[in-house]
Amino acid sequence: MRARVLPVLLAAATLFPGAPSALSEPLARSPVAQSHSPEELLLGTWVLDVAVSKYLPGPPPRAEVRTYTRQPDGIKGIVKRTYADGHVDTIEYMANTDHESMVTGTPEYDAVKLRQIDPFTSEAVLTHGGTAFGVARRVIARDDKSMTITFRRPDADVLNVAVYRKQ
Repeated sequence: MRARVLPVLLAAATLFPGAPSALSEPLARSPVAQSHSPEELLLGTWVLDVAVSKYLPGPPPRAEVRTYTRQPDGIKGIVKRTYADGHVDTIEYMANTDHESMVTGTPEYDAVKLRQIDPFTSEAVLTHGGTAFGVARRVIARDDKSMTITFRRPDADVLNVAVYRKQ
């Protein structure tokens, strides 16, 4: 059994480079986790690294910038996405955990509910008109320099792994 686990963990680390695994440094030892809250880790500007990201079935966006700022009512997320055909969406929402927030700027979904799993990992359920659209799992690297968002839409065979670099 143990011989099977290591190849699976190595394969997962290759496919999802920012994702935590059994080979990752424990949370308790991470100086970033000890000195920053999950919100502080998220704050700032994150730029999509299109070259290392994977979009199935595709095509990937031409560019994307995510900006998270502290507001009086929580963390505001603004996503500026430039698609392959050149059109741009500016998506805005409150990136607060444990409650549903309205989303503006995209026709695909109108609400998001975030759940914090650990200081580095959160999960978001995106909905449109109360119906699930997809699930996104966000993992911030232990050094707080990169972030990976894995988005799944099982009903549409969509699996996107987007890697961002903190600016």
